[in-house]
Amino acid sequence: MHRTLFNLAAFQLGWFACVLGGSLIGGSMVGLIIVAHLAGLARPGEWRWLAGFAALGLMVDGGLALVGGFTFVEPSRLPLPLWLWALWPLFATLLKHSLDWLWCHRWLAMLGGAIGGPLSYLGGAQLAGVELAPWLLPMEALIWALLCLWLSLRLGGTGAAAGLARHD
Repeated sequence: MHRTLFNLAAFQLGWFACVLGGSLIGGSMVGLIIVAHLAGLARPGEWRWLAGFAALGLMVDGGLALVGGFTFVEPSRLPLPLWLWALWPLFATLLKHSLDWLWCHRWLAMLGGAIGGPLSYLGGAQLAGVELAPWLLPMEALIWALLCLWLSLRLGGTGAAAGLARHD
């Protein structure tokens, strides 16, 4: 129980550091959280999930930024500021810990993704001064619903497959 609360608190601290603190503060805080997570909470091989979500975030949000989904206050030569990209591996720290219970409930996972994903973007954008294109939140709802469905299929299986999926 303490580990779950630590996991949730660390995620929230990192999320606020990114949204309110920008790339330097947010990136530094997420780096520290990930190091602490890997050193004290992560299961064997969990680093692959964090690395995979880092790559996925760069593709998804980077692609959406390139097509005009986000307008950032501070222009950058990169398609995505570090603080927004860092939220993806930060989210991955929850997968096998605080959100582990969710993956065996496919419809609830999809609904959570469809609602929670866009709300996180909306709240973060308002706090960080990022303008979102009108089409972005519905697109994020679809992306996060499908992502959470995939996570549910991958991590929430039944029987022996579930045990293997939870420990890779």
